[in-house]
Amino acid sequence: MSGWLVVAGLGPGAEAMITPEVTAALAQATDVLGYIPYVARVAPRAGLTLHPSDNREELDRAQHALALAAAGGRVVIVSSGDPGVFAMASALFEALEARPDLYGLEIRILPGITAMLAAAAAAGAPLGHDFCCLNLSDNLKPWALIETRLRLAAAADLAMAFYNPRSRARPEGFARALDLLREVCGPDRLITFARAVSTPAQEIRTVTLAAATPGMADMRTVVLLGNSQTRRVGPWVYTPRSAP
Repeated sequence: MSGWLVVAGLGPGAEAMITPEVTAALAQATDVLGYIPYVARVAPRAGLTLHPSDNREELDRAQHALALAAAGGRVVIVSSGDPGVFAMASALFEALEARPDLYGLEIRILPGITAMLAAAAAAGAPLGHDFCCLNLSDNLKPWALIETRLRLAAAADLAMAFYNPRSRARPEGFARALDLLREVCGPDRLITFARAVSTPAQEIRTVTLAAATPGMADMRTVVLLGNSQTRRVGPWVYTPRSAP
Protein backbone atom coordinates (compact mmCIF):
# COMPACT_ATOMS: atom_id res chain seq x y z
CA MET A 1 0.00 0.00 0.00
CA SER A 2 1.56 3.28 -1.12
CA GLY A 3 -0.88 5.58 0.61
CA TRP A 4 -0.84 6.70 4.25
CA LEU A 5 -3.25 8.03 6.81
CA VAL A 6 -2.58 10.59 9.53
CA VAL A 7 -4.92 11.72 12.28
CA ALA A 8 -3.74 15.16 13.34
CA GLY A 9 -4.55 17.55 16.16
CA LEU A 10 -4.88 21.20 15.15
CA GLY A 11 -4.66 22.47 18.72
CA PRO A 12 -7.23 24.69 20.45
CA GLY A 13 -7.45 27.45 17.85
CA ALA A 14 -4.30 29.54 17.53
CA GLU A 15 -2.20 28.77 14.47
CA ALA A 16 0.95 29.05 16.61
CA MET A 17 -0.23 26.01 18.58
CA ILE A 18 -0.23 23.69 15.57
CA THR A 19 2.88 21.51 15.77
CA PRO A 20 5.47 21.49 12.94
CA GLU A 21 4.81 17.76 12.56
CA VAL A 22 1.14 18.41 11.77
CA THR A 23 2.01 21.29 9.43
CA ALA A 24 4.36 19.00 7.49
CA ALA A 25 1.71 16.29 7.15
CA LEU A 26 -0.84 18.81 5.85
CA ALA A 27 1.70 20.09 3.31
CA GLN A 28 2.06 16.56 1.90
CA ALA A 29 -1.61 15.59 1.96
CA THR A 30 -3.77 14.90 -1.07
CA ASP A 31 -6.95 14.74 1.03
CA VAL A 32 -8.06 16.34 4.30
CA LEU A 33 -11.17 15.15 6.12
CA GLY A 34 -12.85 16.42 9.26
CA TYR A 35 -15.66 18.31 10.92
CA ILE A 36 -16.64 21.37 8.86
CA PRO A 37 -15.03 24.13 11.04
CA TYR A 38 -11.82 22.13 11.46
CA VAL A 39 -11.38 21.55 7.74
CA ALA A 40 -12.01 25.28 7.25
CA ARG A 41 -8.77 25.91 9.14
CA VAL A 42 -6.79 24.19 6.35
CA ALA A 43 -5.83 26.47 3.44
CA PRO A 44 -6.88 25.22 -0.01
CA ARG A 45 -4.11 24.56 -2.52
CA ALA A 46 -3.53 22.79 -5.80
CA GLY A 47 -3.51 19.02 -5.43
CA LEU A 48 -5.45 19.03 -2.17
CA THR A 49 -9.08 17.94 -1.84
CA LEU A 50 -10.98 19.03 1.26
CA HIS A 51 -13.75 16.76 2.58
CA PRO A 52 -15.73 18.60 5.31
CA SER A 53 -18.55 16.70 7.02
CA ASP A 54 -20.96 16.96 9.92
CA ASN A 55 -19.81 16.33 13.49
CA ARG A 56 -21.98 13.22 13.85
CA GLU A 57 -20.42 11.44 10.87
CA GLU A 58 -17.21 10.33 12.55
CA LEU A 59 -17.36 6.63 11.65
CA ASP A 60 -18.31 7.38 8.02
CA ARG A 61 -15.46 9.90 7.88
CA ALA A 62 -12.99 7.32 9.18
CA GLN A 63 -14.18 4.71 6.67
CA HIS A 64 -13.85 7.25 3.84
CA ALA A 65 -10.33 8.14 4.94
CA LEU A 66 -9.30 4.49 5.04
CA ALA A 67 -10.64 3.97 1.52
CA LEU A 68 -8.78 7.02 0.20
CA ALA A 69 -5.50 5.93 1.80
CA ALA A 70 -5.92 2.33 0.59
CA ALA A 71 -6.28 3.74 -2.94
CA GLY A 72 -2.92 5.50 -2.60
CA GLY A 73 -3.92 8.85 -1.14
CA ARG A 74 -1.95 10.80 1.42
CA VAL A 75 -4.79 11.42 3.82
CA VAL A 76 -5.08 13.60 6.93
CA ILE A 77 -8.06 13.54 9.28
CA VAL A 78 -8.07 16.73 11.34
CA SER A 79 -9.38 17.16 14.86
CA SER A 80 -9.25 20.14 17.16
CA GLY A 81 -6.98 19.85 20.18
CA ASP A 82 -5.48 16.37 20.37
CA PRO A 83 -6.98 13.67 18.11
CA GLY A 84 -6.88 11.11 20.91
CA VAL A 85 -8.97 13.18 23.35
CA PHE A 86 -12.70 12.78 22.54
CA ALA A 87 -11.80 12.97 18.86
CA MET A 88 -11.08 11.12 15.64
CA ALA A 89 -8.23 8.75 16.54
CA SER A 90 -10.60 6.43 18.38
CA ALA A 91 -13.16 6.57 15.55
CA LEU A 92 -10.45 5.66 13.06
CA PHE A 93 -9.41 2.55 14.97
CA GLU A 94 -13.05 1.57 15.39
CA ALA A 95 -13.41 1.67 11.59
CA LEU A 96 -10.08 -0.11 11.10
CA GLU A 97 -11.16 -2.93 13.40
CA ALA A 98 -13.69 -3.97 10.76
CA ARG A 99 -11.05 -3.90 7.99
CA PRO A 100 -8.29 -6.40 8.83
CA ASP A 101 -7.24 -6.22 5.17
CA LEU A 102 -6.00 -2.68 5.93
CA TYR A 103 -3.99 -3.45 9.05
CA GLY A 104 -0.80 -2.99 7.00
CA LEU A 105 -1.70 0.58 6.03
CA GLU A 106 0.71 3.25 7.28
CA ILE A 107 -1.15 5.11 10.03
CA ARG A 108 0.17 7.82 12.31
CA ILE A 109 -1.52 9.74 15.11
CA LEU A 110 -0.02 13.20 15.51
CA PRO A 111 -0.69 14.80 18.91
CA GLY A 112 -1.89 18.34 19.44
CA ILE A 113 -2.32 20.76 22.32
CA THR A 114 -5.68 20.13 23.94
CA ALA A 115 -8.16 22.87 24.83
CA MET A 116 -7.92 21.54 28.39
CA LEU A 117 -4.18 22.18 28.62
CA ALA A 118 -4.37 25.52 26.81
CA ALA A 119 -7.12 26.62 29.18
CA ALA A 120 -5.16 25.49 32.23
CA ALA A 121 -2.12 27.45 31.03
CA ALA A 122 -4.19 30.57 30.48
CA ALA A 123 -5.63 30.32 33.99
CA GLY A 124 -2.35 29.41 35.73
CA ALA A 125 -1.93 25.80 36.86
CA PRO A 126 -5.30 24.44 38.06
CA LEU A 127 -4.36 20.93 36.88
CA GLY A 128 -1.05 20.95 38.75
CA HIS A 129 -1.82 17.79 40.74
CA ASP A 130 -3.83 14.63 39.96
CA PHE A 131 -6.76 15.35 37.66
CA CYS A 132 -9.25 13.69 35.33
CA CYS A 133 -11.00 14.75 32.15
CA LEU A 134 -14.71 14.13 31.52
CA ASN A 135 -16.92 14.70 28.49
CA LEU A 136 -20.30 15.93 29.76
CA SER A 137 -22.10 15.15 26.50
CA ASP A 138 -24.58 12.29 26.80
CA ASN A 139 -24.68 11.68 23.04
CA LEU A 140 -22.55 8.51 23.33
CA LYS A 141 -23.14 7.51 26.95
CA PRO A 142 -26.05 7.78 29.40
CA TRP A 143 -26.31 10.64 31.87
CA ALA A 144 -26.35 8.15 34.76
CA LEU A 145 -22.78 7.11 33.86
CA ILE A 146 -21.64 10.74 33.68
CA GLU A 147 -23.13 11.39 37.10
CA THR A 148 -21.44 8.32 38.59
CA ARG A 149 -18.04 9.38 37.26
CA LEU A 150 -18.54 12.96 38.44
CA ARG A 151 -19.45 11.82 41.93
CA LEU A 152 -16.51 9.40 42.20
CA ALA A 153 -13.99 11.94 40.87
CA ALA A 154 -15.28 14.58 43.28
CA ALA A 155 -15.11 12.14 46.19
CA ALA A 156 -11.50 11.34 45.23
CA ASP A 157 -10.68 15.08 45.40
CA LEU A 158 -9.42 15.17 41.83
CA ALA A 159 -9.18 18.37 39.86
CA MET A 160 -11.34 17.98 36.75
CA ALA A 161 -11.57 19.24 33.20
CA PHE A 162 -14.96 19.17 31.48
CA TYR A 163 -15.48 19.10 27.73
CA ASN A 164 -18.82 19.81 26.00
CA PRO A 165 -20.43 21.16 29.17
CA ARG A 166 -23.59 22.68 27.75
CA SER A 167 -25.31 22.76 24.37
CA ARG A 168 -28.61 24.17 23.14
CA ALA A 169 -29.93 20.63 22.73
CA ARG A 170 -29.16 19.63 26.34
CA PRO A 171 -28.90 22.76 28.52
CA GLU A 172 -30.06 20.98 31.67
CA GLY A 173 -27.11 18.56 32.03
CA PHE A 174 -24.55 21.12 33.16
CA ALA A 175 -26.96 22.53 35.75
CA ARG A 176 -27.30 19.05 37.20
CA ALA A 177 -23.52 18.64 37.16
CA LEU A 178 -23.03 21.90 39.08
CA ASP A 179 -25.60 20.85 41.68
CA LEU A 180 -23.83 17.53 42.17
CA LEU A 181 -20.43 19.20 42.49
CA ARG A 182 -21.71 21.72 45.04
CA GLU A 183 -23.18 18.82 47.01
CA VAL A 184 -19.91 16.85 47.12
CA CYS A 185 -17.27 19.62 46.99
CA GLY A 186 -18.99 22.45 48.83
CA PRO A 187 -19.69 26.01 47.65
CA ASP A 188 -16.16 27.44 47.93
CA ARG A 189 -14.40 25.22 45.36
CA LEU A 190 -12.84 27.23 42.52
CA ILE A 191 -14.10 26.62 39.01
CA THR A 192 -12.71 28.21 35.83
CA PHE A 193 -14.62 28.84 32.62
CA ALA A 194 -12.29 29.13 29.62
CA ARG A 195 -14.08 30.11 26.43
CA ALA A 196 -12.55 30.23 22.93
CA VAL A 197 -9.15 29.58 24.46
CA SER A 198 -6.09 30.73 22.46
CA THR A 199 -8.23 32.81 20.05
CA PRO A 200 -8.81 36.58 20.02
CA ALA A 201 -12.20 35.92 21.65
CA GLN A 202 -10.64 34.12 24.65
CA GLU A 203 -12.37 34.66 28.00
CA ILE A 204 -11.07 33.21 31.28
CA ARG A 205 -13.31 33.51 34.33
CA THR A 206 -12.77 31.90 37.75
CA VAL A 207 -15.50 31.86 40.39
CA THR A 208 -16.56 29.65 43.29
CA LEU A 209 -19.03 26.84 42.79
CA ALA A 210 -21.54 28.92 44.75
CA ALA A 211 -21.34 31.64 42.09
CA ALA A 212 -21.18 29.33 39.05
CA THR A 213 -24.22 29.26 36.77
CA PRO A 214 -25.00 27.05 33.76
CA GLY A 215 -25.06 30.06 31.46
CA MET A 216 -21.33 30.62 32.00
CA ALA A 217 -20.57 27.66 29.71
CA ASP A 218 -21.32 26.71 26.13
CA MET A 219 -19.81 24.32 23.59
CA ARG A 220 -16.79 26.60 23.09
CA THR A 221 -16.03 26.49 26.82
CA VAL A 222 -13.70 24.17 28.70
CA VAL A 223 -14.49 24.08 32.42
CA LEU A 224 -11.76 23.39 34.99
CA LEU A 225 -12.66 22.48 38.57
CA GLY A 226 -9.95 22.65 41.20
CA ASN A 227 -9.44 20.19 44.04
CA SER A 228 -9.79 21.09 47.73
CA GLN A 229 -6.31 22.71 47.74
CA THR A 230 -6.68 24.82 44.59
CA ARG A 231 -6.32 28.51 45.33
CA ARG A 232 -5.76 31.94 43.86
CA VAL A 233 -2.43 33.71 43.71
CA GLY A 234 -2.90 37.21 42.30
CA PRO A 235 -4.81 36.85 39.02
CA TRP A 236 -3.86 33.17 38.72
CA VAL A 237 -5.31 29.89 39.94
CA TYR A 238 -3.11 26.94 40.84
CA THR A 239 -3.24 23.54 42.46
CA PRO A 240 -0.20 22.63 44.62
CA ARG A 241 1.78 19.58 43.54
CA SER A 242 1.70 18.03 47.01
CA ALA A 243 -1.24 15.99 48.22
CA PRO A 244 -3.62 17.55 50.78
